[in-house]
Amino acid sequence: MKYEMEDFIRPLIIFPGGQKQRVAAARALIVNPAVCYADEPTGNLDSKSSASIMEMLADMNEKGGATILMVTHDAFAASYCKRIIFIKDGKITLEINRVGEHKGFFDKILETLSYVEEAL
Repeated sequence: MKYEMEDFIRPLIIFPGGQKQRVAAARALIVNPAVCYADEPTGNLDSKSSASIMEMLADMNEKGGATILMVTHDAFAASYCKRIIFIKDGKITLEINRVGEHKGFFDKILETLSYVEEAL
């Protein structure tokens, strides 16, 4: 049987956004990249899938030595990072570093966000 490009693209078109995002993440992670650029990696995902993706990215960094450059507005996703840089109008306004587990860092991020919003 002969396959056309449409045979592979059509199934992806009918996937909901979250499924497309999980497929894209799997394709990116399976090749074990040295650098992974993640633009809102949890944006369309449910909480269970979001945690799974973030744990995979953390493992890539910690066990595989990959550099992860992530852009997100999600404090939960950011809590998996070792370092967070806050940028406003193209300028770095603040940087915080994780000490300990991501669960405690999540609270620090929320506290920092409230401080940053009050200062602006």
